[in-house]
Amino acid sequence: MIEKILLAVSGLGHAEEMLKTLKEIPSIQRAKVTVLHVVTPQSTATAMTNKWEEGGKILANAIQSLNLDATQVSSILRQGDPKDVVCQVADEIDADLIIMGSRGLKRLQSILSNSVSQYVFQLSSRPMLLVKDDIYVKRIKRIMVALDNSEAAKHCLDLALFLLKDISGSQLVLTHVNTDLRGKTSEVSEIVPDKDPVFAPAYTQAQKYNVQTRCYTSSGKPGEEICRLADELKVDLLLLGSPDRRPSVAKSFVDLDRLIGASLSDYVRVNATCPVLLARTSA
Repeated sequence: MIEKILLAVSGLGHAEEMLKTLKEIPSIQRAKVTVLHVVTPQSTATAMTNKWEEGGKILANAIQSLNLDATQVSSILRQGDPKDVVCQVADEIDADLIIMGSRGLKRLQSILSNSVSQYVFQLSSRPMLLVKDDIYVKRIKRIMVALDNSEAAKHCLDLALFLLKDISGSQLVLTHVNTDLRGKTSEVSEIVPDKDPVFAPAYTQAQKYNVQTRCYTSSGKPGEEICRLADELKVDLLLLGSPDRRPSVAKSFVDLDRLIGASLSDYVRVNATCPVLLARTSA
């Protein structure tokens, strides 16, 4: 499921470390990696030349730090608006996953600061792994999937099982939050999934891959609870589905509800204490 990865690097953050961690997973080891750095336009020729030189060094350092087989990695240095170029290159190479660093900006901050990762997530339909600057990237053995009945959540389950199936001692953590918008939270409860309408199909699917699975439920505001569960259960990676609610004629436009922070995925992206893989699908 993940054969082509686009890694967008800026010289800062933990995106490279995240890719190195992913490359330890057996199912990812043969994936081809394209490392991209985007040079923003400058007002003078001298400044532009300096930016190209700086960009070349950033790419070289990133590739050196990844220490990948030369047959598995390629690099692209391109000029333009980073958020547009990342989407363009992802389409050009038909990336199965985009990995980017994220400053974890909240709500209107992401607009005012021209957040690249937020805009790319808005405009791309491809799975995107966001790694905040202030988190610690851990070896991946425990992956959490936030479940509901959406196709996006099912896609996340497929991705999680693809990653976990060949990892010795791995664990899939399935969670479901019963919405209580008053903010009243409940204790985290581990449940037997066999007859639960939300957990049973996912649990059955996981058993086909012999992946150890545990199921938990709680109640409260979904975004807050998902982040709390991920933290309390000490997961290494959180997968969250994010249905695209825009009509097909508007796919190239930003979903303003998400951009201003009114969405579940935006809350989790900003507040989760582990890397977050967001998967977009049509609603």
